[in-house]
Amino acid sequence: MRRFMLAIIVLVVLGAAVFWLATLPSKVSADTLPAYTPDLANGKIMFHAGGCNSCHAIPNEEDRTKLGGGMELKSPYGSFYSPNISPDPRDGIGAWSEADFVTAMWKGTSPSGRHYFPAFPYPSYRHMKLEDVRDLFAYLKTLPRMEGKARRHDLRFPYNLRRAVGGWKLLYLADKPFAPDPVQSAQWNRGAYLVNGPGHCAECHSPRNALGGIIEEQRFAGGPSPDGEGWIPNITQAGIGNYSVGEIEEVLTTGDTPEDSVGGAMVAVVRNTAQLSKDDRAAMAIYIKSLPPVEGPKPPEAK
Repeated sequence: MRRFMLAIIVLVVLGAAVFWLATLPSKVSADTLPAYTPDLANGKIMFHAGGCNSCHAIPNEEDRTKLGGGMELKSPYGSFYSPNISPDPRDGIGAWSEADFVTAMWKGTSPSGRHYFPAFPYPSYRHMKLEDVRDLFAYLKTLPRMEGKARRHDLRFPYNLRRAVGGWKLLYLADKPFAPDPVQSAQWNRGAYLVNGPGHCAECHSPRNALGGIIEEQRFAGGPSPDGEGWIPNITQAGIGNYSVGEIEEVLTTGDTPEDSVGGAMVAVVRNTAQLSKDDRAAMAIYIKSLPPVEGPKPPEAK
């Protein structure tokens, strides 16, 4: 019995050690970043494509460049509160290095070496080109400094254990940037990049499993809103197959659909996509129109 118990203890210790090592937060070293001159105009495009102000602008603030954070993001696990990402050196990201920012966007790791919760959509931002991430960082540094930190997340146990996020990343964080499809046009690939990378459209428009990971075979097929209020529509051809490319582009420009107009969080999304060039919106529309039909979860019947 003693040998058996000793063996169990050894296995538990070894398992804990393997888990600890496997879930170490990953970082991008400054030494791996080549010399680069940022393009602020492109950084602004990435800012709008990524919808940074949709979550990080101060709630009810008319100036959407004041990125003091504080917006509550409700979820089945509790409430997240978006942080200050203004250039303020104490409360925002003003003291961050470029490598810190790339690490956050690609690895979901903070400058202090802690896992970020994936309410921050870094699984999609991981697909962004390095140059686009660096341009975005340079653009953010031109925006107003805002003092004040957002309140801490209010999450239930065990979802509040950041180290466990390392295990989540092993399952759901791909370690590679976007790869163009050589058989598709440059316009289609631009749309695919914007939708899957900075636009992070799948983060809301896909159903998730019990661990909060996107169900890949139902990607873009819609599902319940994370805040428990409403339903996110299916944007594959199973959901919007009657929409033309022009009509999808109109949604991204004005929010008007063939039937009505968008509501909820999509209003903020359109406020940003409307700032993109017509060419970029057209590219996104072409890509979305190409999504094959996928049946997703069925919304509850209206009472």
